[in-house]
Amino acid sequence: MKLKEPISNLMEQLEYVIEGLTNQQYTQPVKVLSKSTIGQHTRHILEFFIELNKGYEDRIVDYDKRIRNHAIESDKYVAINTLHQIVASLVKPDRELVLNVEYGAEADHRAQVITNYLRELVYNMEHTVHHMALIRIGVEAISELEIPAEFGVAASTLKFRAACAQ
Repeated sequence: MKLKEPISNLMEQLEYVIEGLTNQQYTQPVKVLSKSTIGQHTRHILEFFIELNKGYEDRIVDYDKRIRNHAIESDKYVAINTLHQIVASLVKPDRELVLNVEYGAEADHRAQVITNYLRELVYNMEHTVHHMALIRIGVEAISELEIPAEFGVAASTLKFRAACAQ
């Protein structure tokens, strides 16, 4: 599958940053992130992939009903293990799915959207890049860790920058 490589690359970048932090830094509230932690952003990223894997089995994906696993946000090694499990799970064939969405508390703010596994992987990849950009800001606020230039930058932006440099 063509999406496995770019997603694996993002996960490797995320793992590099997580490994470069102490567990205290990983769990430290960061002022510029509205006092959220690097661990909370990491958990959020990973739980979207977990929910997609769960939804793949019963063909219904509901990101709003994901189970918040606080071990992922409080222990960087649990996060890294979860990250490895996600990468290993990316070998499934495409299939049609139903995405449950909620835009408010009322019943008329709920909908079901026909989607598919590959489309949701693309969504999760973009969602990951967005949160990695926030993680970059947080890491730079609490650590001296040197973060790779492409960390948290969309592929289209990287291509644009490369074209401008020529």
